[in-house]
Amino acid sequence: MKVKDAVSSIQKKHPEGTLIPLYTPWGEEILKNNTEDVWQEYPRPQLRRKNYRILNGKWNYAITTSDVTLLPGKPIPSDGQILVPFSPECLLSGVNRQLQPDEHLWYERNIAFSEEDLTHKEKGMRCILRFEAVDQRTVVYANGREIASHTGGYLPFEADITEFVGDNPLLLQVRVRDESDTSWYTRGKQTLNRGGMFYTAQSGIWQSVWYEWVPENYIRGLKITPDPDTASVSITLDSPQEFSSVSCTVYKADDSFTTDLLPGKSTMALIGVAIRRESTAPNELQLTLPEDAVRLWTPETPFLYSFTIIADKDIIHGYFALRSFTVEADDKGTMRFCLNHKPYFLNGLLDQGYWPDGLMTAPCDEAFLFDIRLAKNAGFNMLRKHIKIEPMRWYYHCDRLGMIVWQDMVNGGTNYHMPFVCYLPTVLPRLLTHVKDSHYKLFSRTSEEGRLAWEKECLDTVSHLYSVPSLAVWVPFNEGWGQFDAIRITGLIKEKDSSRPVDHASGWFDQKGGDFKSIHNYFRKLKVKSDAHRAFVISEYGGYACHIKGHSAAEEIYGYRKYDSAEQLNAAFRQLMEKQLLPLAEKGLSGAVYTQLSDVEEEVNGLVTYDRKVIKIG
Repeated sequence: MKVKDAVSSIQKKHPEGTLIPLYTPWGEEILKNNTEDVWQEYPRPQLRRKNYRILNGKWNYAITTSDVTLLPGKPIPSDGQILVPFSPECLLSGVNRQLQPDEHLWYERNIAFSEEDLTHKEKGMRCILRFEAVDQRTVVYANGREIASHTGGYLPFEADITEFVGDNPLLLQVRVRDESDTSWYTRGKQTLNRGGMFYTAQSGIWQSVWYEWVPENYIRGLKITPDPDTASVSITLDSPQEFSSVSCTVYKADDSFTTDLLPGKSTMALIGVAIRRESTAPNELQLTLPEDAVRLWTPETPFLYSFTIIADKDIIHGYFALRSFTVEADDKGTMRFCLNHKPYFLNGLLDQGYWPDGLMTAPCDEAFLFDIRLAKNAGFNMLRKHIKIEPMRWYYHCDRLGMIVWQDMVNGGTNYHMPFVCYLPTVLPRLLTHVKDSHYKLFSRTSEEGRLAWEKECLDTVSHLYSVPSLAVWVPFNEGWGQFDAIRITGLIKEKDSSRPVDHASGWFDQKGGDFKSIHNYFRKLKVKSDAHRAFVISEYGGYACHIKGHSAAEEIYGYRKYDSAEQLNAAFRQLMEKQLLPLAEKGLSGAVYTQLSDVEEEVNGLVTYDRKVIKIG
């Protein structure tokens, strides 16, 4: 074990330190053009409609202490304007101010409805207002009336505002309170005392706000389950009521085939071949692809099928892929991660999705593409989305570019006991495998309310991302941060989604469950620790740090092994990959996750600098 490197990586907080203002190329364009037209793309590529309006742009805002009462429906005493969907703590918001736990953040804007909006209402359609993510506790008001409330900073919620259409203008107000890491709410890497591997806390609206028009009975959500073994896919429609008729047209390349479903039965026409099936659920579509239309999804050939569904009066457009993710024994009896039932080595990167000018919000869609392409061009085929849920457009780009995703749940719990959950496992990793995560106090999980809330968010996350083709593995817990009952939680996830493996405890505190024996190794020689029933993965390793002057947000340097130049870093990285990691694949290693894709604040161990301007590792 490299003791010197381990000691230098001890977590240090720098709440008094000021981060150096740093912008990505895309953030610089937003500033240069002083534009309000940010994040104008349709937010849900797998469930698209044509009648919508994006509400991102400049809103009025105010920050008050919790003992100051503002009356909904009355204009707020504005502190200025904020650029939605960027949090007030980030540079691109135009605010650059930390919301404290005892403060309220208010948003306000008027919505003037168009003649087209009024026509939709006259036709009996419903206007649904959608928030993709607001951190952390949110109440929404329309003309002073509460229309929605939501707790949790990472998942979407909505409100029906049809009755207010025609009230020109509609006064829309949003009140937010964020406990950050002073309570048990989910928070990921956010902290009010930033430093090391924990980062600036953010609050408020940080993903898109928009509204769209839907019929009275409409498709609220989709559950898409592909089965490449039978060349089929099932699509379950969530709606207020069952539909009387549903039709689905699926396209591949220049060909198409159509399925018409009626309650109780369906007639399927596949390029001229008719198949008749009984169906007891009118909101479920069962599609079987003809043999000449079958294309399996892989990172090398990320083939997607697009479709159009007409359900009574609702019309939506989406896509799916044929693929399967499993853990199976290879021809030598070694458990392996498998893609479409074939062993597939996962060469992964830790991806935390932070930006110097937008924090958890990327400056634009092109920034997503840059990161994914960078990883793919560097030879990686998997991104572990680390303790964060991205906008659906990020997953869409992984789907179409061919990037497998391991999805972490967002961690919560009260203040972590770092000597126990971090430093001791680094020194004595085997000892900690005998610790049971039912000791809630050790894992900062004494609040039953907090545990129940996390369970709900965990399962809601599974539902939210279930249909994403590239998403291969669920990771409920990382390094003991708020971990509890991992075996039971794995069972709940499997019950909700039986189609994906689960890495039940990434790093340490292995409870002998899930589909992977999953370890983190930053300071020892990499090696395989076989498991008779689970695939073996090194779910974090590397963390080689190199500070590039002028491209870092802090003078402090955090990482697991430090190098003075990019040349030294590249030489060490190549030796790590070629001499240590890749030879382990033949010895039973199923996958590995290098830390990390980009620098984040003090943590300068990325392939690319925090501002995305200098690629450090070729």
